[in-house]
Amino acid sequence: MVVPGIHGYAEQSVAAGETIHFQISSTVPHRLGIYRLGLDPESPSQDELLHKFAESPALPQPIHPGSYVRVDKNLKGPLKALTLECWVRRWKIKDFAGIITQYDQTGAKEFGLFVGQGGALAFCIGDKVKLDDASQQISSKAGLSGERWRHVVAVWDGRHRIVYVDGKQIARWPCKTQLSAGKVPLRLAATGENGEASGFLDGDLAMPVVYRRSLSKEEVATRFEQKALTPAKGRDVSACWTFAEDQGERVADSSGDGRHGRIINHATRMLPGPSFEFEVIRFTEYEPRKDRLRGHAVRFASDDLYDCRWQPTHEFTVPASARSGFYVGRVEYEWQGKPHLYHITFIVRKRARRKKAPILLLAATNTWRAYSSAAFSKPQAQLKRNVGTHGTENSPNNPPAFSFYRPHAAGQGGYQIGLRMPFVGADPYLLYGTEYSHLARADRFTQVWLEKAGYDYDVIADLDLHRDPGILSGYRVFIMNGHSEYWSLPAYYGLETYLRRGGNVVVVSGNTMLWRVSFNDDRSIIECRKVDAPGEQMRPHERGECWHSHDGKRGGFFRECGPPSYRLIGLDMLGFADEAGFGPYVVEQADHFLFHQPEETGLKSGDQFGQGADGKMPRASGHEVDIRMSTLRRAPGTTDARGRQRAERSAGHNAHRQRHHELGKGHGI
Repeated sequence: MVVPGIHGYAEQSVAAGETIHFQISSTVPHRLGIYRLGLDPESPSQDELLHKFAESPALPQPIHPGSYVRVDKNLKGPLKALTLECWVRRWKIKDFAGIITQYDQTGAKEFGLFVGQGGALAFCIGDKVKLDDASQQISSKAGLSGERWRHVVAVWDGRHRIVYVDGKQIARWPCKTQLSAGKVPLRLAATGENGEASGFLDGDLAMPVVYRRSLSKEEVATRFEQKALTPAKGRDVSACWTFAEDQGERVADSSGDGRHGRIINHATRMLPGPSFEFEVIRFTEYEPRKDRLRGHAVRFASDDLYDCRWQPTHEFTVPASARSGFYVGRVEYEWQGKPHLYHITFIVRKRARRKKAPILLLAATNTWRAYSSAAFSKPQAQLKRNVGTHGTENSPNNPPAFSFYRPHAAGQGGYQIGLRMPFVGADPYLLYGTEYSHLARADRFTQVWLEKAGYDYDVIADLDLHRDPGILSGYRVFIMNGHSEYWSLPAYYGLETYLRRGGNVVVVSGNTMLWRVSFNDDRSIIECRKVDAPGEQMRPHERGECWHSHDGKRGGFFRECGPPSYRLIGLDMLGFADEAGFGPYVVEQADHFLFHQPEETGLKSGDQFGQGADGKMPRASGHEVDIRMSTLRRAPGTTDARGRQRAERSAGHNAHRQRHHELGKGHGI
């Protein structure tokens, strides 16, 4: 798929003296300039130009959405019988998608198990059965009805095609033919067309198996009762994929025939299989790897995309003397007769071994990424775009547009986002809601204030802190500003060490450290599994999916799956408010030194500050608010410690109470 317009990405953060690479896909000519963002957050008027490239011609670079498993060692030779088995849970299905296939729509049609709209099933052997022949299909009513696990077995005994669902025979057709295999790849969750993968499955798979013989109805019933917990064994088992790895791209074949597979476009791992039928209680201890009934599954999506794999089109070596701060690759181009700008924002860090500034400013890039819905947004002429959690308007043909706030097109939750993708949430002029800002633009305000006030400071991205938690060492003050909502455990422990050694933190962020994130080994994918709050990507009864594939640890609220934020910053998130709940600050202690030093504010008790003219937007407090724990304890709807203990005892959550006690032993700062 080629997406029209201009789209691009680059490294999220580089040090002064390093080279940054821009990967841009363009269907129109364009001009790229490198700028350091200046003192006017409302326009580019005061930005500092570092370099201007010559005009570039249109160079479209395609994207390749859709996850599946490719198995290079396919089935070969004449086949006299065949059985395909798997557990599958479908999401929204528009067109026929492959489940287990060695099949090409325009080439060699060998065999394949497919699912169509509404859950209709098709089982093809050779080229005598057409995929779209309704008389050779199982209706959606008898097929994969509902979004629940179904056991599907497709048997060809040399004379008939037989399909079983949940241990019961659903269909039987005459099919006396000869079958020679080995010309096309073996795929899970996809089929082929013109030699390329296509027909991607929007669904979850568990324990797919390929046999070189036909299973009897008794064997099918036994396999159904085993609930994908027992690998298939025997001389005629050509492949059995248990998905027990739970992470990585390799899919091992347990049959001994070496048909190991590789997941293309990542997919989603660390999912329980069909044997997992109970809800994980929110406040309790649970170890997935100790649960023998959990099973293993992989979730596939036709719009999975985490790495565009584009070739670099421009590169720029940042001067070694460049100041740390916010920079952009600004692309100028014409679209439908109007001038447009496209921004690729990046952070320039202080060069290693250079003297650190007294102040370190954190760019909340994890949050910028979390809100980057519609990565391939439709070109818009206005500088300031107003977007919500679902992002901007998507480009034609609906390229992938999922995020931590927007599910996949077929309904799967957005648990992971690729970093080698366009990064629209980093646009420095992006507005949210009405006229307020909470992504890169919000962080820019602090940068502008520091420079206008004459402070010397450095900037890092969230990923820099995750990659090197010791980066905070040597700074007198660390500022968390904007919307620093998504934190990793290494970043948290880096901040904890910094504070223990005497560091100082200024928190001017709202909704700080709410969600835990993790990264894969090469830090190209960020993961967050959200539940039990507005914007959740999984329903509470699906809480068993909370555990991250990157590190195997529980996800969700930071305070529920790791040390709580209030242990470090004395604050935690209260809740959400609409615009009517936004407000200014009110002075209560006018004699407090901060109202008089380092400058006299003139504020008196009862005065309001932190709002627009005549009390209008913007206002300093709102949408998502952090408060002290003592205030939270007094908030309506909360209980005291004894009330919580009684509730926990009555629910049988003694393990949670012990965990809560242990997490609360930290020092107060």
